[in-house]
Amino acid sequence: MGIGINIFLIAVGAILTFAVDTTVAGLDINVVGIILMAAGAVGLLLTLLVFAPRRRRTVTETHASRSVDPAASSRTVTTDDAPGTPNL
Repeated sequence: MGIGINIFLIAVGAILTFAVDTTVAGLDINVVGIILMAAGAVGLLLTLLVFAPRRRRTVTETHASRSVDPAASSRTVTTDDAPGTPNL
């Protein structure tokens, strides 16, 4: 589940818990709202802790100029934007 779905679950749970004032036979709407909010919060924490570190972006730039010795004038820069990894 993504971040958006988890926030949606939290929002629907909060609406059911705090805004809806109806009764359904055999079902407590407040408990359903609390369960949805808890499921959304747990899903959001799992999404941020487990899946966020896997998302990384690597950018490789190569600059070369025209000269007699191309090996001496070319330069490659690689940047890794992963958290906790120093940029080189």
